[in-house]
Amino acid sequence: MKKIIFSLIIIFSLNKSIAQPVYKDVAPLFYSNCTSCHNQYTHGSSLLNYSQTLANVANIQHYLNTGYMPAWTPDSSYTRFLHEHYISASDKAAILNWIAAGSLPGDTTQAPTPPVYTRYQINVTPDLEITIPTFTSNATTADSYVCFSLPMGLTQDRIIRAYEIVAGNPSIVHHVVATIDTTGTVTSNLAGNCFTQPGDFGIGGYAPGAAPTVFPSTGQLRMGIRIKTGSNIILQIHYPLGTAGQVDSTKIRFYFYPIGATGIRPVYATTPLQNWSLSIPANTVKTFTAKYPSSGTIPYDISMFATFPHSHKLATSIVNYAYTATDTVHLVRINKWDFNQQGYYTYRHMPKVSAGHILFSSHVYDNTTNNPNNPHTPPVNVVAGTNTTDEMLFDSFEWLVYQPGDETINVDSLFANDPLVAGIKQNNVVNNLKSYAYPNPFENSVNIGYTLDKPSKVNVEIYTVQGALVRTLPASFETTGAHEIAWDGKNNQGASLSNGVYFYIVKTSAGQSTGKLTLLSGKN
Repeated sequence: MKKIIFSLIIIFSLNKSIAQPVYKDVAPLFYSNCTSCHNQYTHGSSLLNYSQTLANVANIQHYLNTGYMPAWTPDSSYTRFLHEHYISASDKAAILNWIAAGSLPGDTTQAPTPPVYTRYQINVTPDLEITIPTFTSNATTADSYVCFSLPMGLTQDRIIRAYEIVAGNPSIVHHVVATIDTTGTVTSNLAGNCFTQPGDFGIGGYAPGAAPTVFPSTGQLRMGIRIKTGSNIILQIHYPLGTAGQVDSTKIRFYFYPIGATGIRPVYATTPLQNWSLSIPANTVKTFTAKYPSSGTIPYDISMFATFPHSHKLATSIVNYAYTATDTVHLVRINKWDFNQQGYYTYRHMPKVSAGHILFSSHVYDNTTNNPNNPHTPPVNVVAGTNTTDEMLFDSFEWLVYQPGDETINVDSLFANDPLVAGIKQNNVVNNLKSYAYPNPFENSVNIGYTLDKPSKVNVEIYTVQGALVRTLPASFETTGAHEIAWDGKNNQGASLSNGVYFYIVKTSAGQSTGKLTLLSGKN
C-alpha cells in the first residue's frame, strides 16, 4: 500500500512539474504587450530576455495586478484612439501564472527570437535631421526649461508629412515642445527659465512613450504642416530637478511631402484649453475647468485629429468634450491620470466639432496624503506653474478645418500601407513579415499566406481602396512556420462584394504585411 501511495505522489509531482509554465511559454506575451516601451532604447526597464524579465518580476506582478501596465490611460469606452495599449485577460493571466509558479526559466534557448528595435521608431531615412548642441542639464535646485532655436536650412517652403522627436537621454528628458519661428530670428535661451514656447506656431511635441507624429497622405486624406523658407525649429526641453550634470543630445527627424505636392490640407496644433488660475490648498481635492472660446462659440466646423491633455502630479482625472445646449462630442477622458504616461493620442475617426460648440475641460486635483503621486509630504499649497511640483491645466489638439465626410474616415486604415508607420503600428518592431496571395486575381476564393518566425496571434483584415474595412477574418494564435487563410470575397455581413481592387493586412506581434487583391466575380 505504501508503494502505491509513494508512486502516486511521484506521478502527481511529475505531472505538476510538466504543467508548470516556463519562460518560452510567456516570452511571446512580453514581446507583444511590453517590449515596445521596455527595450534598450526607452526609459523603461528592458524585457527582451529571461534575465531582464526575471529582474523585474516583482514590478511586473504589481503593475499587472493594479492595472498600471500596460501604459495606456485614455478611457476606450469614451473615445477610441490609434495604438491603444491593452493586455487581454488571457495574456495577463498567463504572465501572472508564470510568476506565481516561480518564474521558471526552462530551456530559454527555446524561447522565440525577441523583436528587434532601433533607436528610431520610424525606420526610414528622414529628409532632414536636426540635433541640439550637446547640452548638460542645469536642473540643480529647480526644473530647467531650455529653448534651442535651430536653423532648418530650407531654401524653399516644405510641408511636414511626419516627424519624430528622439530624446538623446530618455532618462532626463521630461518633455519636448516643438514650435516654428518663421522669421528665423528667435535665439536660443539655455538659462533654464524658458517657460513659454517662442515662435509663431506649434507643431507638437514628445513625452516618454509617445509615438511619432505621422499624418495621413492618401488621396482620401492628405494633411501636413507647411514650413516657410528660412524658418527655425525651436525645441523647448524640460529637464527635471536633480538631473544636473547629465548630458543630452535630443534630435528631431522630419519627413516632407515632395516639392510641388498639392491637395494637402493644413494641420493646426494649438492649446485652446488652459487655466493659469489654479490654486489648490493643502489637504483639499479641487476641480478646475477651462473652456474655449472664453465667450461665444467656435465659429466654424473643425475635425479633431489628435489630443494631448496635460497636468502634473496632483491631477487624478481629466475629461475634454465639446458641447452645445443639445449636443456633446466626446474628445478624451482619463479616469486615472498618470504624469508618467502622456502624449498625443490620435483618433481612429476624427470627431467633428461643429460651429456653435464650446470646447470644455475639467481636471480633478488631489492635494492630500491620499494621493500617492503628491510631490509634497506633507501637502503644501500649490498654484499654477511650469515646474513639476506646480500644477497645470494645458490641453492641446491637432485639428483641421472640417470637410464633409471627415468623421467617416477610418484613420487607422489610411496607414495600412504607409512605409513610415510599418515600425510603429505593431509595437515599433522592425517588420520582417512576408505574405502572399493566390490565385490573384481571383473569382470565388483567395488564399492569403504568411510565414511566422515565432508564435504569434494573427489578425487578417480586408479593406477597399478607399480605406473602408469590409472583412475581418477570424483571429488565431499560430505557431512558427507557414500558414494560410482563405477569403471568399464577402464582407462581414456575408454579402458578396463588387468586382475591384482590395487590400489585405496581416497583423502579428512581429509586424504587419500588406498586399493587393483583385476580385473578378463579386457582386456587380
